[in-house]
Amino acid sequence: MLRLPPPVWAFLFLIIAGAVSRLQSWRALLDLRLVWLGAALIVIGGAMSVWAFSLFRRAGTEISPTSVSNTSLVVHGPFRFTRNPMYLGLVVVTLGIALWVGSLPMFAVPVLVFATANWAHIPFEEAKMRRQFGPAFDEYTRRVRRWL
Repeated sequence: MLRLPPPVWAFLFLIIAGAVSRLQSWRALLDLRLVWLGAALIVIGGAMSVWAFSLFRRAGTEISPTSVSNTSLVVHGPFRFTRNPMYLGLVVVTLGIALWVGSLPMFAVPVLVFATANWAHIPFEEAKMRRQFGPAFDEYTRRVRRWL
């Protein structure tokens, strides 16, 4: 699971959910479209991820979840509210896509993205950060929640 980064998993989940949606006319059964809300969530989630990504770039630290090490512990910007703004942004974007499309199988995607990040990628990254930054990372985890 760690070999593929969460955005790739999200894309794969979207493809599968899209295919399942096409096989069955879910909208005929239940139309869950809220296009305006979906669009808003896509913009908000995308902005959060881009903001966090840009802070990593400015700090000169690694973006890849499987990098051997990170050069700095980024704790400002959206990282003041969540330890994982890029993952949170990805979950929000996929929820926005689900609302935009309105097909029941698409609503599985944000749940699967959350599960993949929460139980595969984040524990690996947190163990790495704890080894590298020790007490500073522990203090950060006491102040800031994993998600919100």
